[in-house]
Amino acid sequence: MGPRISLEQWRALVAVVEAGSYARGAEVLYKTQSTVSYAVQRIEDQLGVPVFRMEGRRAVLTRAGAVLYRRGRFLVEEAGRVERAASRLAGGVEPELGLGVEILFPTWLLLQCLDTFAADFPQTRVELFETVLGGGEELLEQGQVDLAVCSRVPPGFAGDPLMHIRFVAVAAPTHPLHRMDRSLTLADLRAHRHLVVRDSGARREREGAWDVTEQRWTVSHKATSIRAACMGLGFAWFAEGIIRNELTSGALRPLPLEQGSERWGALYLAYADPDGSGPATQRVAELLRQAAMQAPAGGGASPDPQR
Repeated sequence: MGPRISLEQWRALVAVVEAGSYARGAEVLYKTQSTVSYAVQRIEDQLGVPVFRMEGRRAVLTRAGAVLYRRGRFLVEEAGRVERAASRLAGGVEPELGLGVEILFPTWLLLQCLDTFAADFPQTRVELFETVLGGGEELLEQGQVDLAVCSRVPPGFAGDPLMHIRFVAVAAPTHPLHRMDRSLTLADLRAHRHLVVRDSGARREREGAWDVTEQRWTVSHKATSIRAACMGLGFAWFAEGIIRNELTSGALRPLPLEQGSERWGALYLAYADPDGSGPATQRVAELLRQAAMQAPAGGGASPDPQR
């Protein structure tokens, strides 16, 4: 027996949930509110499961409705992936490539990869998204990129480890923490400003592990954070590879923490759709893997001060 619910009906349910109301969901789909309302009602009638319950004047997902929404969203997204894959396969080489890269990946290595790629695929446009923490995952989930270097592979996607990253706690030599002339504890850090790069994802689910003090400056780019640290405006844990020039010149010095002076993370290479990836996507993935293998342990250092 074929499915009783059409893809359009699932799309209506997803739109209503994510837009927050029938009226806004209808706007997203460019349909009338009555059409969208009828589509959701058909899901309830066909499956015999209430999707929404009323709380005052507001429709709220039931527990069963939340399950149907998650499954329905997967169906809608998978249909989109199938269509995009068919389009790429029919066209041969991709005319445009969406690439999300976590800012921890050395910029100079990334640009070398893209330069080599441009020579091989000069007609393919590249749209690069520089991401932090959950930003890469969300780009994959939203279908905005074909390939991502991210700090975690979201459920339902294929990915492999690419590079281990060593983070070191540092501050400028003139910072008060270095003037203590002794080993430091996390309690010492709480009296000073922590420099943090903002999670580029909308959900911002993973900030807590790095929170050590209420005094904090949150910025949008690693270059801003590094510059602030060099000016003595705060301390931070930076990926060793992106501040190796500052460490070598003495602009930044490791903090003598009794515990937690270093932390480790990992970067992963994840495809939006490995089966539907065209030759351009496969070539970028190959170049990124080769670059990661050439990088020193803990992250690649730049051969020049511009990173």
